[in-house]
Amino acid sequence: MADFPSKVSTETSSPQSQSSQHGGNSLRGLAANITTTMDMSFIQSIPAILMMVEIFLGLLHWALIASAPYTLFPAYGWVMFVAVTLWILTTILFCMILFGTQQKLTFIPWPLTVMVYNTGATVLYLTAFLANAATVHPYRYSYFFGHMAAAAVFAAMVTLVYGASAFFSYLAWKGDGGNAATNTVPI
Repeated sequence: MADFPSKVSTETSSPQSQSSQHGGNSLRGLAANITTTMDMSFIQSIPAILMMVEIFLGLLHWALIASAPYTLFPAYGWVMFVAVTLWILTTILFCMILFGTQQKLTFIPWPLTVMVYNTGATVLYLTAFLANAATVHPYRYSYFFGHMAAAAVFAAMVTLVYGASAFFSYLAWKGDGGNAATNTVPI
């Protein structure tokens, strides 16, 4: 028992890896730790194309409203909240799927999650479109009438694209075996 401390090593990593963590060769150590893979086949799929269209049209929608004095009418507060929030969330979801995060987070039922997100986004954007379209009239004789009218058109287009995404995500969810009972029944 007397020689016990001399035989035990409490070092948890090699000196080389410790130096890379503490500043030496930090870029090389960082590059070795990041294992990012982009799913290039996803970009060519219909859901990805729809998400890119949602991001682009959503950006146009809220940028047109933000370029006008939208604070004069309270309805535009809701429109901006929905447009900006869904634009950010769709961008994050697109990046998560593109970089394969859903493969690392296997405890999340991704087909169901994406379907619920797209369905909720469709309903929210429909309410934002209706609020946007209903409040274009007060801008009729101002310089910003074209901004608000174009924003209403883009809101309608984004609503339709989110509806198409909800439809395709529903098909993906049903094709993936969304009902757990059908997967556990013995044949």
